[in-house]
Amino acid sequence: MAPRNTSAAKSNAPPRAWQRMLSGRRLDLLDPSPLDIEIEDIAHGLARVARWNGQTKGEHAFSVAQHSLLVEQITQAQQRGWSRVWKRAALLHDAPEYVIGDLISPFKAAVGLDYKAFENRLMGAIHRRFDVPDPLPAEIAQAIKSADHSAAYFEATVLAGFSVDEGARFFGAPKLPSDLVATLDALTPLAVHDAQAQFLARFRALTD
Repeated sequence: MAPRNTSAAKSNAPPRAWQRMLSGRRLDLLDPSPLDIEIEDIAHGLARVARWNGQTKGEHAFSVAQHSLLVEQITQAQQRGWSRVWKRAALLHDAPEYVIGDLISPFKAAVGLDYKAFENRLMGAIHRRFDVPDPLPAEIAQAIKSADHSAAYFEATVLAGFSVDEGARFFGAPKLPSDLVATLDALTPLAVHDAQAQFLARFRALTD
């Protein structure tokens, strides 16, 4: 009997489309299951993904975990009557980036709709895992997007070298309470473990 050609067998095998997480979960990127999603993996990943491709001031990168906290904080100021489920949706609005990274908007536009479809599948699995309606109601999604733009304005103008005029042109000048504006005007990027811990703590505060 001829020996099996393992090299040929390997070359005929489909490419690996799953990622092993530190929790031990194996997430299928083409067909993500809510059962393979853990908040600890999300927090770990987001705290290590840099916003603005790392082009920000400070000793540490400004992470997606810290950005997510910022967006949820802004929704608190803008949406006083929101339930914890909508606040949880705001905190998780960029959660897919724990797998796919933070692609800047121009690159997303260049990649096209296939990228967006992949991101939406992963977001749907994340929402189901953490009891968030999917898709989100239009008014909730729009409010989170507005908070996202407000966060981007402050990140851009305080940390990423944009002028105030550029920030207003690209992201809109946010209308927020003066005490929150003062806080955001003094944004300081957190160390990885601090951002991770704060993200986890906030998620747990918003979870039954």
